Amino acid sequence: MLGDIAGIVAASAFLILVGVLAVPLVKLGRTFDEATVSLRKVTEHTLPVIDETAAVVASTNGQLERVDQITTSAAQVSANVSALTSLFAATVGGPMIKVAAFSYGVRRALSGLGATAKASRTR
Repeated sequence: MLGDIAGIVAASAFLILVGVLAVPLVKLGRTFDEATVSLRKVTEHTLPVIDETAAVVASTNGQLERVDQITTSAAQVSANVSALTSLFAATVGGPMIKVAAFSYGVRRALSGLGATAKASRTR
């Protein structure tokens, strides 16, 4: 009979221990459930953002290709303008310098002639 009482006490103690340990286990289970729900929500919200980001990156790559084409065209235009400027300077620049030098010489000669005429009138 003493053994039966000891067995009932031991069983009661084990039952209390299981009851005490059950509460944290239930709370831990709820925590895992909430973590699962949160992870699912994060996944649901993240996937569209990733898809939008991929679309933006693809669009940006297309725009960068267009900018590259524009830059290449601008470089070609710059080279063409440089060549045209060199051609203009070689074709028109030399004769213009000669005309400017000739007109300067004529003005200088005429001003010298005018100064000589004034000097002879004042005498």
